[in-house]
Amino acid sequence: MKIYKQLMLLKFVLLFTLQSFAQTATDSSVAANKKKVEFKIGINYNSRLNYFGRTDSLKSSGIYPSAEINYDGWFIKSDFIFINNRVINTQYTGSILSGGYNFSDSKEKFSGSIYLSKFFYQDNSTLVQSAIKEQAVANFSFSNTIININIGGDAKFNKATDYGATAGLDHLQRFELKDGKTIIVLDPSVYAYAGTQNFTQTYYQQKKILFLPAGEEQVTQDSKKFNLLAYEVSFPVVLATGKFIFSLTPSYILPQNLVQAPGHPELSETGKNLFYLTAGATIKF
Repeated sequence: MKIYKQLMLLKFVLLFTLQSFAQTATDSSVAANKKKVEFKIGINYNSRLNYFGRTDSLKSSGIYPSAEINYDGWFIKSDFIFINNRVINTQYTGSILSGGYNFSDSKEKFSGSIYLSKFFYQDNSTLVQSAIKEQAVANFSFSNTIININIGGDAKFNKATDYGATAGLDHLQRFELKDGKTIIVLDPSVYAYAGTQNFTQTYYQQKKILFLPAGEEQVTQDSKKFNLLAYEVSFPVVLATGKFIFSLTPSYILPQNLVQAPGHPELSETGKNLFYLTAGATIKF
């Protein structure tokens, strides 16, 4: 049985970045409070863990408590990942520590974030992504009243560095209720993700199951290619009221170019078109 064949961990970092754009848009006092120290505590839920549509065989879900501190655009954020499926009942599997800078111009037409992430895994972690130790990410958004253009890139560090790229479009709609304290944001989005997957090869080498040259050669060739990884359509809905932010994001992802090793299903990625939900709640201090 392929336990945790392709679980999402890095995808959560990307999800956090995309959600940050929506959450920033909900806070009308971002500029005024830029030099105020702000603390955030939150929790997120993912109904079906995936890495760009690549899934495990146990239909795992995930819960991610988080803590964050911000000052003048600089931030440090820590996420703690728990997985749940028919074999494991809510078990801790790893953490992400991220630090970087969020920025925007005075008119909020151009914004983005640059940050570094360090990954910490349990010694017995069977996540394929456990081969990755650090990640550097840069994301940029160009906004207008019709459509927003989002681009990004990242480098994932292990024995062989992986490179990724993101491109997307969204149309953000912001509604302020009459009480003046409650804001609703709707952000229909479409994204494309691309990159290499050397970490897959690194993981199998560490687990010492690449014992057949044919399988190893095929996986090596496929994992080194810079390929389209997935298309994704999502509809984030964010509600901000007082110190609280709530989010719900239905998503549909279509994985592309799965790494395959003919005759070796244990070395091959599994994935299919997938609908899943993410939900989150955050309180600010």
